[in-house]
Amino acid sequence: MTTYAEGMGVATGIAFDRNQNLYVGDRSGTIFKISRDRQIYVFATLEPSVAAYHLAFSAAGDLFVTGPTQSSFDRVWRITPEGEVHVFYRGLGRPQGMAFDIGGNLFVAASLGGHRGIIRISPSGQAELVLAGGGLVGVALRDHLAVLATSSALYSLPWDVQGMPLFG
Repeated sequence: MTTYAEGMGVATGIAFDRNQNLYVGDRSGTIFKISRDRQIYVFATLEPSVAAYHLAFSAAGDLFVTGPTQSSFDRVWRITPEGEVHVFYRGLGRPQGMAFDIGGNLFVAASLGGHRGIIRISPSGQAELVLAGGGLVGVALRDHLAVLATSSALYSLPWDVQGMPLFG
């Protein structure tokens, strides 16, 4: 094992974009971009009270970020490839891991209206609980299979959702 990069605060979420740049969120809300030649840049900054814990890229190249707090109105942030920060959705409790399907729907391990599980948020921002389950903190999707994470285990579930293909 070798060191990939250092000096970015307390690293939390990480994700590669389609150009193989690595993005790293930290506890202060800063999101760093590490180029393929390992140059480090500040890509975007969320408000200081938000930690950038979970990161996922959409097919359009936007970076989506969650940072769970104790609020029941946490946000999912959308950051454009140019680094412009926008609120994509507001109203989740403790949003954590995320994944996209081929239709551009975002699936988030979170609470909605007091119910914990996997929330699907459409590209237009409509949210609904699609899979109930306490303790879920992450989701990964591939061809009709969901892998769900809790704090102690990973579970696989056949599901009629097709995950977004990996960038090639």
